[in-house]
Amino acid sequence: MPNSPTAVSHAPLSATDVLLSEGVILLGAAVLFVMLFRRFGLGAVLGYLVAGALVGPQGLGLVGGAESKLAIAEIGIVLLLFLVGLELHPARLWRLKRDIFALGLAQVVICGLALTALIYYLTGFTWGAAIALGLPLALSSTAQVLPSLKSSGRINSPFGEKVFSILLFQDLSIVPLITIVAALSRNPVDAGGPPGIQLAGYTVAAIAGLVLAGRFILRPLLQLVGKLGERELFVAVGLFTVLAAAAIMHALHLSTALGAFVAGVMLADSPYRHEIEADVEPFRSILLGLFFLAVGMVLDLQAVAANPLFVIGMAAMLVITKALLITGLARLFGMEWTQAIGAGLLLSQGGEFGFVLFAQAQNALLIAPQGASLFSAIVTFSMATTPFLMLFARRLEFAQPKGQRNPEGPDEATRGTAIIVGYGRFGQTVAQMLMGHGFEVVLIDKKPAQIEVSSRFDMKVYYGDGTRIDLLRRSGADEARLIAFCHDDPSFDRRVLEPIAETFPQAALLVRAFDRRQLLALKDMDITGVVREVFESAICMGVQAMEALGVPQAEIEEVERKYRENDDQRLTVQGEQGTLLAAKELMFRPGRRMRLLTRGEEEERA
Repeated sequence: MPNSPTAVSHAPLSATDVLLSEGVILLGAAVLFVMLFRRFGLGAVLGYLVAGALVGPQGLGLVGGAESKLAIAEIGIVLLLFLVGLELHPARLWRLKRDIFALGLAQVVICGLALTALIYYLTGFTWGAAIALGLPLALSSTAQVLPSLKSSGRINSPFGEKVFSILLFQDLSIVPLITIVAALSRNPVDAGGPPGIQLAGYTVAAIAGLVLAGRFILRPLLQLVGKLGERELFVAVGLFTVLAAAAIMHALHLSTALGAFVAGVMLADSPYRHEIEADVEPFRSILLGLFFLAVGMVLDLQAVAANPLFVIGMAAMLVITKALLITGLARLFGMEWTQAIGAGLLLSQGGEFGFVLFAQAQNALLIAPQGASLFSAIVTFSMATTPFLMLFARRLEFAQPKGQRNPEGPDEATRGTAIIVGYGRFGQTVAQMLMGHGFEVVLIDKKPAQIEVSSRFDMKVYYGDGTRIDLLRRSGADEARLIAFCHDDPSFDRRVLEPIAETFPQAALLVRAFDRRQLLALKDMDITGVVREVFESAICMGVQAMEALGVPQAEIEEVERKYRENDDQRLTVQGEQGTLLAAKELMFRPGRRMRLLTRGEEEERA
């Protein structure tokens, strides 16, 4: 009876049925536990881990396929490194080279060797197994630490830069760690893998290839997409960039996250950076949450239940050892004690790449499957301690030294009538005039050095990128009557400004234009005003120059009036024709001067 109810009820579930049912369960558990843990100040990560463990195969068994979900969710880490790369110019990376290659190297080597020795003497593992377990434990959780730095606004502070430098070197060290595990392998099948020197060559060649592709392929492609004006294409190009860079690195047996990071750095100074960042961010958030759900699902609760003291004791040893060593290293590299302790606590957990390296060690016959499960549980337990350690650090203000605090985010600001984005020499004048009339002004700048200097003058400047809608909303833009963009960013164009105007229609928008090109790009927008940053001051000096040369005052005023009139006409024609060469005949130049008015014409005009 093929059409009977019984036959239908026993029909196998389709892939769509499984996807929908498991998706509802995972998202429902995630929402419930993340809200619960957020409510008690324990952080979203711990909520995801508990939710995954509860509904996973070792818990209630409501969702299966944890390993496959973990493999997919690792794209969230790739997207995270891409977004971090978007915020780092190559010049800034070069400035951080000492922290990356000195502090980062010291952290990986010293922590890795210390943990290897502890595992060898405390557990009875062979030296090969201890190395295969100890070195990966030196790595910290990029997926856990970087979002914490970004959300607190400390990613660009001196503290955040040192922590990020360590994390970046950890990602770079995955290649040599893979090589070490392969060299220790007892599995004859692994002998066919690429040698370490070849992997190093692949790394250099892949990075160089990504740099060239970013400059000569990706940027022209983004310009073409920008002319088309289709936001969906920006989403597609952004995801294509991340996945293509990761795929190239994966094919060469290298770090996928490193490839995405390099791709992000190549676009850090692109005018389309903010658009790509806004489009990729939602995918990063979803996949990163799925990653921690999957980590909770793969946790072998039976192995933990059989060896609870071993897992808890080793997790405690891991956290304490790394916290102490990283604190000491950070202090040696010039960090204040309170910041050094904060860095030690922030990086004390094991990392997600440990799961990958443990699996490779198992395939290399260095550790048994049960050992890989136990140490995966140890890493997970150590990651679960991070929210508590950070609560402890914030309560004691360990992460911020007295007299040299990290910049506060604008959500700490009192709501004001106006928001000034960019508190440099231009923004300071605008802010001073508004404050002189008694208006409450919220000041935002993304340069920690500028914020520190301003604090010496008792000016409260909040850290953040004021072109981001979410940050403006946190700054009180929903209630502000004026938002003035006083930063000197030539890439700030209508693509960034239009969403801000749509989101905060009650606020008057003023923009400081870097040059004539930016003025033309914003000329037709329905905003309150655009001011060229040097226009009025240059005219003022031109007037002073003619005065110094003895030109009569009436002639000076006429030259100024005619220049302003010609400039307005040129802007109109240039905007219509789309080229700066338009109406060049209106420019004063050698052999072409202004005809001065006769006395009769002056009287008629008067």
